[in-house]
Amino acid sequence: MKQKPFDELWGSSSDQSARPEFAGLADWLSNTPRAELDRRQKSAEATFRQLGITFAVYGDDDAAERIIPFDIVPRMFTKTEWDMLSVGIVQRVEAINAFLDDVYGKRRILDENILPPELILANPQFRGEIVGSRPPHGIWSHICGIDLVRTGPGDFWVLEDNARTPSGVSYMLENREAMIRLCPELFRQYRVQHVDSYGDALLQTLRSVAPASAGSDPVCVILTPGRFNSAYYEHSFLADSLGIELVEAADLQVDDDIVWMRTITGRVRVDVIYRRIDDDYIDPLVFRPDSMLGVPGLIAAYRAGKVALVNAPGTGIADDKAIYSYMPEIVKFYAGGKPILPIVETWRCREPQALKYVLDNLSDLVVKLVDGSGGYGMLVGPTASKREIEDFRAALVAEPHRYIAQPTLALSTVPTLVESGVAPRHVDFRPFVLSGASGVKVIPGGLTRVALREGSLVVNSSQGGGTKDSFVLMDDGEIGDEG
Repeated sequence: MKQKPFDELWGSSSDQSARPEFAGLADWLSNTPRAELDRRQKSAEATFRQLGITFAVYGDDDAAERIIPFDIVPRMFTKTEWDMLSVGIVQRVEAINAFLDDVYGKRRILDENILPPELILANPQFRGEIVGSRPPHGIWSHICGIDLVRTGPGDFWVLEDNARTPSGVSYMLENREAMIRLCPELFRQYRVQHVDSYGDALLQTLRSVAPASAGSDPVCVILTPGRFNSAYYEHSFLADSLGIELVEAADLQVDDDIVWMRTITGRVRVDVIYRRIDDDYIDPLVFRPDSMLGVPGLIAAYRAGKVALVNAPGTGIADDKAIYSYMPEIVKFYAGGKPILPIVETWRCREPQALKYVLDNLSDLVVKLVDGSGGYGMLVGPTASKREIEDFRAALVAEPHRYIAQPTLALSTVPTLVESGVAPRHVDFRPFVLSGASGVKVIPGGLTRVALREGSLVVNSSQGGGTKDSFVLMDDGEIGDEG
């Protein structure tokens, strides 16, 4: 008999009694009329549409922009749960930064045979052009998103790392704004930790990693590919939140290894660039020569220590899913202890024995491209058709090094408002982590993504998923009612 997934409100109870910490949420769901929940949900959707929080689902016949689906029922974490997660997240992010500093520097981890050298040196995300460069304070991934899933009361697993350009923080902040406006009674009932200080914390992080030449008042900007980028709303949102300029490549120029911003009153020196452009496009003199999105000479300025790039070039190697499979060894190597947050069991298809196991069990496994994202290039065996499984089998045999496989986890569920009423839907979670000169800070909240289709395990908005607000609760003695 198939085991029922752990529900984060109801726990594992068979009598439909809520977990004691969340009894108030269960009462709220029971006592709020369906029509009122629908009204609030539609109000949130109208606000998001007005703000322009939209995206396109690739492959749809109509490529129309649509809002990110939002669910009015929040997800909650107790303080005990959050404290445990935070310690594990900090450990992991510190190990990621140490790993990046090492592989672009002394490469101790390769010398001691912890990782196969070809996994790093032959990886498309490894940027040999910046070997020997070291960002200020040795911090490479200043803004990190660690994707987590849950399978039981205390069972949290890291699903993947986002050390390059993690997105979604604007949805975390806008979801909270919507919940405060539409469901103020929940904030009177529960003491919820704040997330609205994220902008201040991010600006402090950016300023803290400015090069020594910046002085006491560093100039920070956000570099965007432009308004046609799918994440442009977030770029604009963050620039407004931080009170800094949103720039495109044409707004910047490099002169004698110094980056300047063109303004109507003249040139202004730039010290820190939060770039939302992939490595390939950031500087046509170093990476793709056909890039119209990058700034010629930017990498030379970075190598000269005249500008900080956030996140640093080359961080994409830490997002690779084959590297992810070695994270227990990586954490142990740099942190000196066992990882607090485990990874999901992973088979590296580049290894013959692992490949054989995966090919024999495709219908039971989740198979992913090592450099895939957004839910694309993935096989979910239990829900795949015979044709899809056979297509993946052929792809695995042809290029096994491009894939990893994992078991199909029984992801936890959270009550969600759907057409049929309130029903359980599977979720994952992306907390956001800032690393600056003063240390690592985990924002007490994050982006909960929810699979809106019944039975689906794929939470990506590009694949029909939505988002929820994530409440991190306080102890009774703390102050923090956001209502």
